[in-house]
Amino acid sequence: MNPWLLAFFGGVLIGLSATMLLLFNGRIAGISGIFSGAMTNRGDDRTWRISFLLAMIIGATLYIKFVPGAPQPREGFSNVLLVAGGLIVGVGTYIGGGCTSGHGVCGLGRLSKRSLIAVLVFMVTAIVTTYIVRHVLVIA
Repeated sequence: MNPWLLAFFGGVLIGLSATMLLLFNGRIAGISGIFSGAMTNRGDDRTWRISFLLAMIIGATLYIKFVPGAPQPREGFSNVLLVAGGLIVGVGTYIGGGCTSGHGVCGLGRLSKRSLIAVLVFMVTAIVTTYIVRHVLVIA
């Protein structure tokens, strides 16, 4: 299947899942908030969060396994750098009051000025970081 169509349908599914979560559960589909709540909440609130996270993992696994030409996870990357990167992202989502999915998908969809500023900061930071890693440090 055409990669552009896959990206289009993936975007539609992300938007649909975020909309359904907001309509039926009154919750924003920000992954950092969902993950945080899954670690700290109890009962039904924790159950839907864990289900949402598991569905993301299972969906990505099925996509990689059954879609010909799907991008594959990179192998041979330093575990120390992966953990460090994860910690930096976690701190950043805490400081930024949410993650790219919460601000980018849900916040912009609700016309949040705070989310617009957050997304602009995310994008500029990603561009600068990629430039430094690829052209200054030549890590990747």
